[in-house]
Amino acid sequence: MKTITARLTDIVAAAFEKAGYDPSLGTVTVSDRADLCQFQCNGALAGAKLHHKAPRAIAEDVAALLREDAQFSMVDIAGPGFINLSLTDAALLDAVRALAADEHLGVPQAESPETVVIDYGGPNVAKPLHIGHLRSAIIGEALKRLTRVCGHKAIGDVHLGDWGTPMGLVIEELHDRHPDWACFSEDFDPATDTVPALDAASLNEIYPFASARKKTDEAFRDRAHQATFDLQNGKPGYIALWKEILKVSVGDIRAAYEKLNVEFEYWYGESDADRYVPALMEILEGRNLLRESDGAEVIDVAREEDTAPMPPIIARKTDGSITYETTDLATILQRQQDFAPDRMLYLTDARQSLHFEQVFRAAKLAGLVGENVTLDFLGFGTMNGADGKPYKTRDGGVMQLSDLLATATAAAYDKLRESAYLNELDDAEKQVLAQKVGIAAVKFGDLQNNPARDYVFDLDKFLAFEGKTGTYLLYTVTRINSVLKKATAADKIGGIYSDTERDLVLKLLLSGEVFTRALAEKAPSFLCDNAYQLASLFSKFYHDNHVLGEEDADKKQSWLWLMTLVRRMLLLHLDTLAIDAVENM
Repeated sequence: MKTITARLTDIVAAAFEKAGYDPSLGTVTVSDRADLCQFQCNGALAGAKLHHKAPRAIAEDVAALLREDAQFSMVDIAGPGFINLSLTDAALLDAVRALAADEHLGVPQAESPETVVIDYGGPNVAKPLHIGHLRSAIIGEALKRLTRVCGHKAIGDVHLGDWGTPMGLVIEELHDRHPDWACFSEDFDPATDTVPALDAASLNEIYPFASARKKTDEAFRDRAHQATFDLQNGKPGYIALWKEILKVSVGDIRAAYEKLNVEFEYWYGESDADRYVPALMEILEGRNLLRESDGAEVIDVAREEDTAPMPPIIARKTDGSITYETTDLATILQRQQDFAPDRMLYLTDARQSLHFEQVFRAAKLAGLVGENVTLDFLGFGTMNGADGKPYKTRDGGVMQLSDLLATATAAAYDKLRESAYLNELDDAEKQVLAQKVGIAAVKFGDLQNNPARDYVFDLDKFLAFEGKTGTYLLYTVTRINSVLKKATAADKIGGIYSDTERDLVLKLLLSGEVFTRALAEKAPSFLCDNAYQLASLFSKFYHDNHVLGEEDADKKQSWLWLMTLVRRMLLLHLDTLAIDAVENM
């Protein structure tokens, strides 16, 4: 289904052509002055130079033809040649009926669908998720869903950090604590020997301890590097221990992501790319891309036009072990072979931009992907406290994600105490509701910001029932639910009875274009803005009209139909943002 501006562009372009002008001048946009008109076309100004004619004269020629079209309630010329347009209510009603009947609810579908692999999440195994993992997870999930809503195929991969130095640190710390475990014996036999069961709580304590220890204990750091090398080279005892760590840690990570309504199609890790490393190194050698440097093998990725230093990639260290860059290149090779994507999008902290620029350049030099395959990086800003610094716990530490979500749930529970509905629920139902509201507040509070920018985390503000918050959106949906439960389902809209309804219809008709722009800009914040504007317009409409008490049957039917469509559109926004709606609150 074409957007309303695209359809109007076709009409105005045809009028330009019929009047003897270039049809490309007929682009229609939403009006900058909603008090004057609904839409506008500025093509006459650009046409002046092309056709050597005054822009107002061009606009008058085109406007004369458009005034013959009964769907326009107003065609006017403003200033030097702006064409202002407004549609009749009958035309708006036809358009909104078509939108309601469209299975995609007016979201334009891609003419040439792409396969897009989105790399987001990126947690390290054996480490608890902390608030630094929040943005990658929720922005990535929203972009994945947005990609699908717009008609593309999207594949989400968590890309676990399960094969690098953090694993060596955990293994060596466990070795020091439990030297008698069979997995640390040189004669470990996978067929007969076992690894003791681990639990997430102990792993979550071990990694931070080992990570801090390596900074002051040089011998331990060296042993951890050796353990990493031995793991990557298949030492049987370490492989068995690694599998146990992976099993326990991934289960814990999955549970955290489930709370956030974040789902990955693939739970690949760095280890899955390891088997592609030999083929990768063969490709690099075949293309003469490897250069020896102080005993290591590197890839030069600098270009003559670079204005800033671009260091080479270390493909293999002096001890023969591989690097994160090597693993990322092997992962690109893996994804190309498994999915043949048109695009790969990586979401991480903005501070990794240099790393990905190096990797992408090396991938292109090596021919790991074709020239038509796009490698994109979206670096996001930090989540800050009120002091403008990265958000911390009260004692200055990095807050675990589970603690943040628990805090949000508790705060939402306190906020919901004002609601009589809460008293109708049992304790388990209250907790589920509070968790949904709390997490919606956190997610919307983050997603309403441009991903590339830092933002201040303010839970009290995010949980407010008024203003641009996830809580306000959930509450708006529940208000509509309440009305629709008390009324007979409406199957038609018969008219537009006020300016508020007209504005609401226009916002619905323009919503599809917001999805397209949000995807193009890789910014779910556009959806947040549109959802809030739609909810605000609905609230004004709801305040101005007593829907259930309306005695005019046709008017009541129209209002109920419109409310139903608003609910569908809000739910589409929320679902794309991976925010769970609630039935009541």
